[in-house]
Amino acid sequence: MSINYLNPLSNAFGRMKTALFKPFDIKKWFILGFTAFLADLTDWPHGGGDSKVSHKDGRLSDIDIWDILEFPAVAWEWLVDHPGWFMLIIFGIIFITVLVILLNWLSSRGKFMFLDNVVHNKAEVVKPWKDFKSLGNSLFFWRLLFGIVSFLLIVGTLFFGFIAMLIANDGYFPRHPDLGPIIGFALLFVLLILAVLFISLLLNNFVVPIMYRNNIKVLQAWGTFLSLFSRQFIHFVLFAIMLFLLHIAVIFAVIFVGLFTCCVGFLLLIIPYIGSVIILPVSFTFRAFSLEFLEQFGPDFTIFPKAETTAVETAG
Repeated sequence: MSINYLNPLSNAFGRMKTALFKPFDIKKWFILGFTAFLADLTDWPHGGGDSKVSHKDGRLSDIDIWDILEFPAVAWEWLVDHPGWFMLIIFGIIFITVLVILLNWLSSRGKFMFLDNVVHNKAEVVKPWKDFKSLGNSLFFWRLLFGIVSFLLIVGTLFFGFIAMLIANDGYFPRHPDLGPIIGFALLFVLLILAVLFISLLLNNFVVPIMYRNNIKVLQAWGTFLSLFSRQFIHFVLFAIMLFLLHIAVIFAVIFVGLFTCCVGFLLLIIPYIGSVIILPVSFTFRAFSLEFLEQFGPDFTIFPKAETTAVETAG
């Protein structure tokens, strides 16, 4: 079996041009953009905090690990001394948790809505919202459980890494702690994050389409996909790498356009929903790309209607 990576991308790009520009229909853009917005509600990248380093004698000095190790004790002491802030933080955590669960539920349904519109080159909201209730709920519960397990694993890794650092340094916070355990747990943490991201990529790009095609629940779809994945592991790893590089290219393109428009493009992109409409060609292409790639593995993984697939191949 010969697996191609560029042809599926080319076919996906062709489908995007046909759907969004032949002819151009602004109403269709806004409807499709809304379903893309729902699908990506929990997939937006989150910004990180600023990191600080100290300078001494005009040069970069060693990072003070002692402050990092001591932070949990200092934070707990501050919270005990400020019960009002403590309660406010607890309320904030509960609110954010409920909000994330709600967005996860909406996103799970939205993924099938956007997928259905891409597959059939249409722009609908109400009908797919109703049609994919069962599949959306199945996906939601799996993602919720996966998110909880991932969170516990990440927090557990950080906790045991912290304990290991204490043990390695005889239970106190030296100014220059042993870096061995720190590096080891940092690598473990990075590997864990990469594993979570890779599983999420496989879920969104392949398991969801299998659920959609066969009208089956998420565990059945995972079983079908893992049977294929075990035989074609390297192809899916290469797909993930290619998708990562494509996202990097898109980021650079967005930065260029944002700077070229004197940051007006940046302001539009950060507006919820409007940003999804603006980058709809990218979202549509990426969604169709994984479907085109998956179809190479046989008729059991064909997602697009046969007549449409033949038309795209003829146009190409």
